[in-house]
Amino acid sequence: MSEAELSLLARLNGDYVQAVQDGDVKRFETLLAEDFRCSNPDGSLVDKKGFLAQTALPVTIRGLEPHQVEIRLFGDVAVIHAQTQYRTSHGEPRHGRYTDVWAKHGGEWRCVAAHVTR
Repeated sequence: MSEAELSLLARLNGDYVQAVQDGDVKRFETLLAEDFRCSNPDGSLVDKKGFLAQTALPVTIRGLEPHQVEIRLFGDVAVIHAQTQYRTSHGEPRHGRYTDVWAKHGGEWRCVAAHVTR
């Protein structure tokens, strides 16, 4: 695993988490592959359009931070596992976990799948 690829994926992971916290639809439009799918904590599965619609809703958490980030590289595919900590709109501490799958599309890394638990 090259340090450059690992560093780039770490930065993209940080961008992804920040886009969740900020409700940044425009950033997700560039981070996500067209065939992206996300398994939500409620068990639903959404495509890119559905995920962007979710992202456009008012953000109800604050202080979202990833911890214990593990990036595994398999050629042109990467799997990122991490724990999260955040606070609800009422200030209650919560935690969760996510797994994101990234793939190179035309030489650029794009997230193709996400699975989120809370």
